Amino acid sequence: MINGVQIKKLKPIPDERGMVMELLRSDDELFEKFGQAYLSTVYPGVVKGWHYHKVQTDNFAIVRGMVKVVLYDDRDGSPTRGEVAEFFIGEQNPVLIKIPPMVLHGVKGVGAEPAYMINCPTEPYHPEHPDEFRRPPDDPAIPYDWQRKEG
Repeated sequence: MINGVQIKKLKPIPDERGMVMELLRSDDELFEKFGQAYLSTVYPGVVKGWHYHKVQTDNFAIVRGMVKVVLYDDRDGSPTRGEVAEFFIGEQNPVLIKIPPMVLHGVKGVGAEPAYMINCPTEPYHPEHPDEFRRPPDDPAIPYDWQRKEG
């Protein structure tokens, strides 16, 4: 596991009316602080990444569909520098992933329908000075291939 990344198994609670599932609570061990909450969609086969933040910690959960989340630790001095971590999360594996600052991350929509992601980052978005830094999905400095793996 990449240093500082945490996984919280989510628990859907169904009844005859529907379902409820807590994503992040202020008394969770992995909770830092609240910046904002937003919904993002990912179309099947689309890669959103690579990107990272210098200050912000992300807390991702997929509430509809499935995605592949890939993390790459390129942080100087990190005990897990150079490691790649891959997670398949969503309806079939409901988890929340905490991604610390400076860890590169991306998502790829898998399956036949758009995926719906909720992110509860620790910082609000500032359009005049965004804490969002990007690298191309095929960056040769990152040892990861986004192509589907057969077999």
